[in-house]
Amino acid sequence: MYWLILLMVIVSSGNATIRYIFSNSSNAWLEVQWYLFSAVFLLCSGYTLLKNEHIRIDVVAGRLSRRAQIWIDILGTLFFLFPMALLILTLSWPMFMKSFTMMEMSSDAGGLIRWPVKLMIPLGFSLLMLQGVSELIKKVAILTGDRPDTGDHGHHHHTAADGEAA
Repeated sequence: MYWLILLMVIVSSGNATIRYIFSNSSNAWLEVQWYLFSAVFLLCSGYTLLKNEHIRIDVVAGRLSRRAQIWIDILGTLFFLFPMALLILTLSWPMFMKSFTMMEMSSDAGGLIRWPVKLMIPLGFSLLMLQGVSELIKKVAILTGDRPDTGDHGHHHHTAADGEAA
């Protein structure tokens, strides 16, 4: 994914440079930019969950016991992450299949084929759900004493000494 980010920056800056210097642009290059952004964002969501870098309310959870934090993670996974990911996966799969079977093309002149970027949605949310299952198993194992609590995967909580708010 790091290479996709680098490629995204190169394509984006190259496209902007060509547009401003030569007053020329290509819809294909603009679409490549958002295809790459979509791939990075969607395919890395499960990895972000693994590294415990997802958005959370540390102001509240940080004041609770570790056991309460684990329960929040379990309940959040069961009642928010899984239903949301399953809903998006269920709704996005037919959209991808329709695009794939029609070999849908962008309506913009010089645009790209659309099914690869539409595949990123169900693929990304499938990976997120799989990581959610893994995290759920780990959290339950910690609560039952079958796994030691290793904390939050090295997530750095900022302190006042860091110059940032917690």
